[in-house]
Amino acid sequence: MATTSGTAAGEAAVALTDVDVAFRLADGGTFRAVHNATLKLADGEFVSIVGPTGCGKSTLLNIAAGLLTPAAGSADIFGRSLNGLNRQAGYLFQADALFPWKTALENVAIGLEVAGVSQAEARARAKEWLGKVGLGAFGDRYPHMLSGGQRKRVGLAQVLIRDPKILLMDEPFGPLDAQTRQIMGNLLLDLWSADRKAVLFVTHDLEEAIALSDRVVIMSAGPSSRVIGDWRVNLPRPRDIAEVKLEPAFHDLHRDIWQMLKDEVIKGYTQAEGK
Repeated sequence: MATTSGTAAGEAAVALTDVDVAFRLADGGTFRAVHNATLKLADGEFVSIVGPTGCGKSTLLNIAAGLLTPAAGSADIFGRSLNGLNRQAGYLFQADALFPWKTALENVAIGLEVAGVSQAEARARAKEWLGKVGLGAFGDRYPHMLSGGQRKRVGLAQVLIRDPKILLMDEPFGPLDAQTRQIMGNLLLDLWSADRKAVLFVTHDLEEAIALSDRVVIMSAGPSSRVIGDWRVNLPRPRDIAEVKLEPAFHDLHRDIWQMLKDEVIKGYTQAEGK
């Protein structure tokens, strides 16, 4: 059943209220990507954003990260207006953000070293995190020596070692095959359940969104995209992604959300084709 956007008791980790974003076009005109979009993420909550290609999902993530300032509306982090970069957030992109000339261990440690942690301590903690993501024996490998899934594990450790309060994830498992995506999803859930960070997760995969999340938010097709649906995922935790997809409640929820999402996907496709 669809619900209105909301959070658990306490200050929202991320609160985007009536945000507008417009981009200038080459011909001098403007394109309004997002209009009056409102989204709240509670501390400790896992929320996925789904919608047609180009609907502004990543735009909302970039606002929450402080990489993009909305033309109107507000962005608040734990009750305070966001000005500049969101220092309480870690951002995991779809593309790998690993330095090719550094080993897995060095890539994970670099965030701490830049923050002033001694090299010895940073690398000791990086070794621990590589163990947490199942790559304890791969610390001396360079990115080109790792599989796509292994590089994603390194990237996840690289973000989590800094212990951000908010985790922003933009199609992080998109390039991976179905089996590896499932493994990475279960790894993410295991790590998340340990300290319940606030997670904002962008994906095109509705099944992935439902399997991972506490709530699934739907955005309309652009231009002037906005949040049009907010669904609570009342499936018990802990979850195994493969097993939860077999539950009747999962299929019921998928059917209900897809009824709304399908119309927006068709609109987005029609607009992209110029029809």
